[in-house]
Amino acid sequence: MIYEEKIKIILTFAPRNTKVSDMRQLTFALFGNIYQPRKSSSVQKLLCLLEQRKARVLVDAAFYRYLKEDVKIEVHPAAIITNDDFDADVAISMGGDGTFLEAARRVGNKGIPILGVNMGHLGFLADITPDDIGAAIDGIYDGLFQPEERVVIGMEYSKGTPVGYPYALNEVAVLKRDNASMISIRVDVNGEYMATYQADGLIVSTPTGSTGYALSNGGPVIQPQSHTLCIIPVASHSLSIRPVTVTDDAVITLHVSSRNHNFLVSVDGRSEKCSEDISLTIRRAPYAIKVLKRPGQSFFRTLRTKLGWGADSRD
Repeated sequence: MIYEEKIKIILTFAPRNTKVSDMRQLTFALFGNIYQPRKSSSVQKLLCLLEQRKARVLVDAAFYRYLKEDVKIEVHPAAIITNDDFDADVAISMGGDGTFLEAARRVGNKGIPILGVNMGHLGFLADITPDDIGAAIDGIYDGLFQPEERVVIGMEYSKGTPVGYPYALNEVAVLKRDNASMISIRVDVNGEYMATYQADGLIVSTPTGSTGYALSNGGPVIQPQSHTLCIIPVASHSLSIRPVTVTDDAVITLHVSSRNHNFLVSVDGRSEKCSEDISLTIRRAPYAIKVLKRPGQSFFRTLRTKLGWGADSRD
């Protein structure tokens, strides 16, 4: 069922005083980080809460094997997710932002809202703490959590098709390979020549990605609903080159040349090699990702909390 057709009764049409539990059984799709055994108690807590609610639980196959074989948790899912052919009312990502991005890739254009439980450190997308799991599940059933739509960008090759999934919630980047010399990246926006960058790479970032890889390369922090994309050079060889923000309906074309005649394309961290005779076109995807947010959780509050804005370092 595609994004435009999918209707989420629990989040969109339920009156504020109507509990979802009074309407129908919910199905949860569970994805998780498979490298954090010390966090297994949080997974057990979540599974117990969902069992108490008589929810249907679908578990990603890799996460299921990890829970059963590595951390020895008894899991009895309604189904195991082995590919992208699944449906659910809510997807839950248990890990950091990387795990959330993988869950977003698996959800794709299904329109399933995603709740991120932060099992790592910073976590802009996964901003529910393990201690808040109980309140979060209650909030979902009570219709208090609201979905926040995040723009997704897609990538096309001028010849052939990308090997991996061509959509990104955070960013698409072109990068030099290994210890190769800098690459040259010509950028056209809506068919108009903008600039040619001599750099180690170039990032096209969504507002969601502005607090990730783009930020570490000097990009601006962008409010999620700003309807913009940002073009950020990686280690530019010209000090006058600055990040540029464009509207998210722009079509961005990249022509890359390098000394070894190929380069890397990274889509939300998933990398593949590309030949310099192939140009890339990046544009807004025909679907968005829904991120579940708790009541009163604003973007600026998250920035203050995660980045320590306004905090006195002397304290």
